[in-house]
Amino acid sequence: MISGVKRLWLFAVIAALGMGGGVAEAADGVPGVDVSNWTGDIDWASVASGGGKFAFVHATEGTNYRNPRFDPQFGGAASAGLVRGAYHFAQPHESDGATQAEYFLQNGGSWIADGQTLQGVLDIEDNPYKDRNGKNNCYDLSTEDMVTWLQDFTKRYRARTGRHAIIYTTTSWWQTCTGNSTKFRSNPLWLARWGTDPGELPKSWKKHTFWQSADKGPLVGGGNSFNGSESQLKAMANPPAEVSVTGVAKSRRTYTVTVANTGPHPVTNVKLSGRAFGGQSVVRAPGCTYSGTAVRCAIAELPRGKKVTFTFTTKPRKSKGTVGINVTVGSVKLTLKAG
Repeated sequence: MISGVKRLWLFAVIAALGMGGGVAEAADGVPGVDVSNWTGDIDWASVASGGGKFAFVHATEGTNYRNPRFDPQFGGAASAGLVRGAYHFAQPHESDGATQAEYFLQNGGSWIADGQTLQGVLDIEDNPYKDRNGKNNCYDLSTEDMVTWLQDFTKRYRARTGRHAIIYTTTSWWQTCTGNSTKFRSNPLWLARWGTDPGELPKSWKKHTFWQSADKGPLVGGGNSFNGSESQLKAMANPPAEVSVTGVAKSRRTYTVTVANTGPHPVTNVKLSGRAFGGQSVVRAPGCTYSGTAVRCAIAELPRGKKVTFTFTTKPRKSKGTVGINVTVGSVKLTLKAG
């Protein structure tokens, strides 16, 4: 039995809105800010004219706090032409990760396919309420339990949005409270380290995507930078569609191919073509057309998070020898073989 998994990247037809202005290509990245209720009312036009290109806005904390200024701050950043994103301040001792992800999603943290909204951020750092809750910096969770909490949050966010949540943390906290876990490479890193150098990174990452270098920046709120160009920042807010293709040779006569929408956008008009080899012909393919060794299938629309499985039945001419089917979905090619 042989199986394969490959991904197909498609162009997403989404216009980037309100992105005028020059391209900031500073040596230390594209400048941005992070704000919360404590920042107060913000003159976003001044942030934009001062060179700010993105903003992270505090949305939620635990499961019982929503920033009362979130809507004007989040909307104001967009109106000024900034790329914006929301963040959730984790309280992992209060409830599980999936529950807090749902609260975040329902209160401003869900990704919007408008071309200027970044995926949400999970802010996980030293417990600032030790005097109030009596927990240590790791919220009294073991490294194993903390990793599980993080996985529950990020998996739920991914399942609901098709995006990998950004993780905001410090290297020291990550080393101490997760055992320097390497299980979060798919999640972009927003590194918190105040100073002139990002320094050592947590083990899950080889580079940071965002860097908070100061708690008070030159514009408003915290001082941050995006580790790339302005065009790359915009691309992060407007990612391509993503389709995964999985195939299994269940026997010499039966093959399955699953096409799954694993990205953030619905996709349409997905074409699959296959051709049997090894002296066999296709004799059954529900939902598809077939003739001789060839089979063709089409998916008119595949919503985000959904999948379609095709089953092909063949008739080998010989009882021995290698047989199989070659499958193509867009630029993805799979070869399924059976002995």
